[in-house]
Amino acid sequence: METIALNTTTQPRRAKRSTVKAKTKHIPSKTKANTEHSTPLVSKTQSTTAKRLVSTKDLSREDWLAVRKQGIGSSDAAAACGIHPYLSMLELWMIKTGRMTSDLDESIEGYSPLYWGNTLEPMVAKYYQEQTGNKVRRVNAVLQHADPDNHFMLANLDYAVTASDDVQILECKTAGEHGAKLWKHGVPLYVTCQVQHQLAVTGKSAAHICVLLCGHEAKIYKVERDEHLIESIIRHERLFWHYVETDTPPTPDHSESAARALKLLYPKPKPSSKIDLREDDHANSLFAKLLNHRMSIEELEQRHDQIKHQLQTLIKDNEVALFDKGAISWKRSKDSVGLDSKAVIKAHPDLLTQFSKTKQGSRRFVVLSD
Repeated sequence: METIALNTTTQPRRAKRSTVKAKTKHIPSKTKANTEHSTPLVSKTQSTTAKRLVSTKDLSREDWLAVRKQGIGSSDAAAACGIHPYLSMLELWMIKTGRMTSDLDESIEGYSPLYWGNTLEPMVAKYYQEQTGNKVRRVNAVLQHADPDNHFMLANLDYAVTASDDVQILECKTAGEHGAKLWKHGVPLYVTCQVQHQLAVTGKSAAHICVLLCGHEAKIYKVERDEHLIESIIRHERLFWHYVETDTPPTPDHSESAARALKLLYPKPKPSSKIDLREDDHANSLFAKLLNHRMSIEELEQRHDQIKHQLQTLIKDNEVALFDKGAISWKRSKDSVGLDSKAVIKAHPDLLTQFSKTKQGSRRFVVLSD
């Protein structure tokens, strides 16, 4: 992966789980380019021709979402490979099997990142053209991998770069204050996975990523086709799609996304039901690991609290303590006034009936003693 950073002096760092090498260079500014120019979708240097699965020009949002469920899109690639920072493999499986909806299924105006991402995308593309002199055009279609064995690989490109032998795809990104941290050392791994998925589907040789950070800083990165990485992505995506086709949930990870998916997948237990796993070696091994981790956590918490208390005796009546590697703040919070609901209900029991609200119960994970 060749990284081209504009308006930055920070050298990007190699992604931990990627074997792609990175280097930086500046792109000189050129004149503004026309966005309507059209060239064939297939790169001259690649033999793979993406299949134009469906046109999105007049496609309704409902039909577009239905098409997305037919395969793994480029924005799904990182989650299908288990490396997306916000979306777990299990939650993506829930979405693809129709068990839950994604943020994309909601109204775009009701979800700020999606709304602003779509609103600012043409401006990001315009900036890219002005800085590189490359012409871009919309690709109003969902593309499908030409190899029938990889039929599950779909791509909906932001733009195609035209009349360029060097780069053929433009991916536009916007990142807010929180998301911008992921771009601190260059292209995040999950975005690299997304773009390599696009290169795999289209048969192209390289793509540019133009990202707008916090609304005022733009950077352009070049991602070159990496056959080894693409091979790994296809292998992981094929396994994920097997889970979808066989309706088999993948193994959950540690993320909040997986926890959210599990709550929706198994919302209510059967009353008084029980499963005996004493003869299941794998289940007993997991349970033993859980007990060991709980013991380790409890021991670490005790050691943490002991050191914390020792430091408090050194800080004494001071609000802040300075150390050679940082500082500790031990301030008193402001007094607050709360409602004593028990006292109110005792004095006015009719209010409970008048203003009651039922809170739906949730399943609690409790480790019981032997």
